Amino acid sequence: MLNCRGRQSSLLSTSTTSAYDLLHEFTTSPDNILTSHLFKQMAFEDWIRQGHPILFGVLIVLSFIELSISAFLAAKFNRHHNYFSIDERDRTSFLLFTSIWTIVLSGLYITFFFVFPDSVFNSVGSHICFLLVTWIFWTSGAAAITAALGGGLNCSNTVIVYCGQLNALEAFAWIIWITVTFAIIVAAARGIIAARRGDGLKGPLVV
Repeated sequence: MLNCRGRQSSLLSTSTTSAYDLLHEFTTSPDNILTSHLFKQMAFEDWIRQGHPILFGVLIVLSFIELSISAFLAAKFNRHHNYFSIDERDRTSFLLFTSIWTIVLSGLYITFFFVFPDSVFNSVGSHICFLLVTWIFWTSGAAAITAALGGGLNCSNTVIVYCGQLNALEAFAWIIWITVTFAIIVAAARGIIAARRGDGLKGPLVV
């Protein structure tokens, strides 16, 4: 009985040691490390392939909402001249332009992503340039309208017309800014991977 227990203990110890040795070999072997790294890259590229149209679609939807608000305000300001300052009118118009820019370019990038995968529009560098310019536009627009509204309006205690629309204009500008910032971080991470692989910024966003 004691011999059987001793043999079982010895076999268990041997199998545990063998499993540990196999795990150690797999995680320290250069070939296996390379394989693991390639799997991670493939998973990241699959995530980009699935997330690209979703993220750009979200940008289009949010920008369309911003477009609707800014177009309404711009039309009212031009017709009735009831803006409380020139800054309010001009910065609303700038956000209108930025919304149109984002909708049109994001739509083009989604189209080229599916229809023309080998186009220069699908390169890492092209995405970074577009998102960087778009990020500058939204940073400028969101900061400008925030400054014009003094950080936000108290609609229960103000004589400013279209108070709710102006607050919504500011809020969606910052929401879009956050979305574009996230997109830039993803594109930059993809650029680092492309540079390590040797493709550079001219390489495709998804291989």
